[in-house]
Amino acid sequence: MMKKSTFGIALAFIAAAAGILTAVALYLRRREKELDEYESLLYSDSDFDEDDDEDEETVYEPIDTEPKAETDDSSNA
Repeated sequence: MMKKSTFGIALAFIAAAAGILTAVALYLRRREKELDEYESLLYSDSDFDEDDDEDEETVYEPIDTEPKAETDDSSNA
């Protein structure tokens, strides 16, 4: 037969293991819900209509490649 202290330690270990497993299960369930919500927002077609983009053309503006002349305002003071 086990001593009372050994039985208490074994019981405490089993309770701790059950608590850890419960915490992990709850965390994973919550995380899965968050990922499902993110995935539904990411792949939802309600806010995006592909036909709208076909008519629009991208407008490109030229980039100024020449450096601008620097003015020295300290000589006026």
